[in-house]
Amino acid sequence: MALNLAWYDWVGIAGTLAVLVAFFLLQAGKLSGTGIVYQLLNLFGSGGVLVSLLGKFNVSVFVLEAVWMAISAYGIVRTLRTKSQAKQA
Repeated sequence: MALNLAWYDWVGIAGTLAVLVAFFLLQAGKLSGTGIVYQLLNLFGSGGVLVSLLGKFNVSVFVLEAVWMAISAYGIVRTLRTKSQAKQA
């Protein structure tokens, strides 16, 4: 059985792996849930899964990953603002 994957499938696989690695590292205590690395892995990972939907669209996955990206972006902005405010204080 040969894998005949398009480029967007590979992007989706990479995105899935990014989200899973982020979650594993969080559970292993290697990353903080408010850390920028964790949030970026989630942002780019969910973006990769969204790109994979170019091949076969699925509305429930689209909603999940779009909201996942929005929450990750919110977390990044919040983290950067908190760090900026801490430096000013």
